[in-house]
Amino acid sequence: QVQLVESGGGLVQAGGSLRLSCAASGRTFDDYIMGWFRQAPGKEREFVARISWSAGITYYADSAKGRFTISRDNAKNTVYLRMISLHPEDTAVYYCAARRLVVAQWNFWGQGTQVTVSS
Repeated sequence: QVQLVESGGGLVQAGGSLRLSCAASGRTFDDYIMGWFRQAPGKEREFVARISWSAGITYYADSAKGRFTISRDNAKNTVYLRMISLHPEDTAVYYCAARRLVVAQWNFWGQGTQVTVSS
């Protein structure tokens, strides 16, 4: 059973930075894509970034380009989201997700970690 556990959220001032972690377990992930999503109060969950576990190919939402960096540590089975120059609009619950390369649906999710950016 795939398990994803996020950590690293918290309260930060505008302009600050955070690094979120997602510890993955339950199987090998060579044929998986790992992603970060976020959901702000009153809004739908939105895609932030993704990375292919094996090749390390990344893709970002426009809102994340230039400020967020997704990476993975294969030895630790952990995916990271480094966020800099945070804005109050980045306040949300951030979720780690996983899906197989050949499947369109993100079918494994973590419990989320709260990120709050104060102005």
